[in-house]
Amino acid sequence: MNRSLVVPAVDIAVAVVALGFAALCWALGVQTTDLPASGDYPAYTATRYVAPWLFLASVLVAGAGLAVIDAAARFIRPDRRD
Repeated sequence: MNRSLVVPAVDIAVAVVALGFAALCWALGVQTTDLPASGDYPAYTATRYVAPWLFLASVLVAGAGLAVIDAAARFIRPDRRD
């Protein structure tokens, strides 16, 4: 196997998985609640942001970006050992 092509492929796979988990974490981090009309108060939708899930999503996106940068660097400038 050619190591100069395997490592960037693994980096890209890690980035795709990390982005998938980031989307899941973001969905868990934004919670909405529909409240019905009651008396003089109109109906509205309340949105709650759960900081730990949103933070994890941002860390995963940053990690995916670093993995893509590493893959690009390894692909553009492969190892030149004999």
